[in-house]
Amino acid sequence: MNETLIDNNQQHRCCSQCHGHGHDKTTSYRGPIIRLSVGALFFLSAALLHDQWSLWLYMIAYCVLGGPTIKRTVSSIKAGEFFNESTLMTIATTGAIAIKEYPEAVAVMLFYEIGELLQEAAAGRSRRSIKSLMDVRPEFANRLESDGTITVVDPQLIMPEDTIVIRPGERIPLDGIVKEGLSFVDTAALTGESMPRRVEPGSTVLGGFVNQTGLLTVEVTADYNDSTVARILRLMEEAEERKAPTERFISRFARVYTPAVVIMAAMLALVPPLLFHASWRIWSYRALLFLVASCPCALVISVPLGFFAGLGAAARNGILIKGASFLEALNDIRTVALDKTGTLTEGVFSVNLLAPQPGTSAEELLRLAASAEQHSLHPIAESLRKAYGKPITEDVSDLSETAGEGVTCRIGGDEVAVGNLRLMSRLGVDVSDTTDDAAATVVYVARNGQYVGHIVISDRLRSDASTAIEDLRQLGIKRLVMLTGDRISVATSIGERLGIDIVRAELLPHEKVAQLDQLKADTDGGVLFAGDGLNDAPVLARADIGVAMGGLGAEAALEAADVVLMSDEPSRLAQAISIARRTRVVVWQNIIVAFAVKVTVLLLGGLGMASLWEAVFADVGVALLAIINSSRIMMRPFVREEKCGGRLVEPITDPTAVLHSDPGQPE
Repeated sequence: MNETLIDNNQQHRCCSQCHGHGHDKTTSYRGPIIRLSVGALFFLSAALLHDQWSLWLYMIAYCVLGGPTIKRTVSSIKAGEFFNESTLMTIATTGAIAIKEYPEAVAVMLFYEIGELLQEAAAGRSRRSIKSLMDVRPEFANRLESDGTITVVDPQLIMPEDTIVIRPGERIPLDGIVKEGLSFVDTAALTGESMPRRVEPGSTVLGGFVNQTGLLTVEVTADYNDSTVARILRLMEEAEERKAPTERFISRFARVYTPAVVIMAAMLALVPPLLFHASWRIWSYRALLFLVASCPCALVISVPLGFFAGLGAAARNGILIKGASFLEALNDIRTVALDKTGTLTEGVFSVNLLAPQPGTSAEELLRLAASAEQHSLHPIAESLRKAYGKPITEDVSDLSETAGEGVTCRIGGDEVAVGNLRLMSRLGVDVSDTTDDAAATVVYVARNGQYVGHIVISDRLRSDASTAIEDLRQLGIKRLVMLTGDRISVATSIGERLGIDIVRAELLPHEKVAQLDQLKADTDGGVLFAGDGLNDAPVLARADIGVAMGGLGAEAALEAADVVLMSDEPSRLAQAISIARRTRVVVWQNIIVAFAVKVTVLLLGGLGMASLWEAVFADVGVALLAIINSSRIMMRPFVREEKCGGRLVEPITDPTAVLHSDPGQPE
């Protein structure tokens, strides 16, 4: 194939896609590092000389080191913000200079600026850890033209039904279906899975996967704005803007706390000398120490940093949480409700049995069912069309689909109904002479009001469904509930196999919402619902935490959910809750340590038993401890990995693992 290069930097862009997007931003810290080094050199020189030049060297060091802080203070005052960290440090250090404590004034500013730089770097790294884990934005697409040439274009110019070519090592830019080629793709950026996935003609691939071995030709199924990668990027941007209640509390607290400590420091400096004729120098020094030690930066930085680390850890495990508020809310979950098809089961159905009535052939029975279901998005409808395996050329009109029942339509001159017993009963079709297999999904077919046969369809339990239930139990979840549109007999069978507490079956979409409302009323804590279908969107939106099985889930479900499991594995639910709980523990550890150290140093300073050096530790040192503590969230494995050293999922070999679902039911 010939190629037309619209951009001469194709090779560079390809490399950036294969090895990560963009460059590390540590070079942006070069200026501050040089400034701190120069200031530290002047400070050290002043400390060593001990002569008339020392004062000038201290002043130069102070101006070099404190310039940005003083500038921020001036800007804040101009903006009407009189009380913040920069103001506290400026007052404290200029006050120290006023009482001729030059070494301590410069030292405080030096260590404060070092702490600020390290905090900024840590916060930036934490944010970039989330970005890099989800850094799947495509830079180009190889569009295959009608004349066989390849044009390198912006992915946003690609339209559905266009054909693109992905070479080994390139990132797949858009969602699509493989038309030609065999390869393995790296899905880690979206799903958190380390094992490559094999793809072949007919396989679905998502934007953000990385092609590893073979050349792939893919037909695009969605434009860039509707692609998985674009949705993920939008969700990640929104997630950063959603603060947890703890974050909001700390922000409000800092706005009250900072002016309070300034007033207290002023009283500490003025009251003893004015009322008790104490030393101005001693009490001014203690007031300055009070200001430095009370600086709230350790609190302000450590809390959001902890939540950023939690969001990053979740993303690393293929769990997209749409904000710190939802991460914190996961801690309150006491009841977990689960959909069945596509959540606990694979949602991949296959036709196992055709049972036509006398006078109707098996092929005719399947043709009627596939034709009637040709426009349905339900997995059972897809299995019928796949089993038929031929182009549907029937003239289908008057098509009507009823959620939880099935479809009716006119095919040629015949009235055809395809669905479950509820539909047949409503239409007055007698199917009483059929065998009702409690362990099977039966699709009934009627023509002109007469029963013409049924089709048995099966589904499989997800390989990690048992693991998911076990892990949720170990995390202390009080109730596990199944809410499904499936038949009672089948749902009960699955519930007993997995050990689910409550099974609610044969539910229409609005009935699922009603059941969820009842669970919320009866639960002392939050209720989480996990599902993947279009009909699950109302329930996901109503739950305290809605979780979408998002790898290939319905877009409406993804938008309504608060958490998306990119790998479609229910065992990730326990991982999400485990990450949330660990994040909360670390955040509160940071808060408690910061308060304890600050209060201790403040009391010691007020009694004259501490110096500005201890005050610096109470500020910068505690902030650094919080940063180190927060990093633990990203480093430790979760749930199954803690027990096995790696999440091991045993395949289900029991024949009873083949489970069933009703046609037309909202799953």
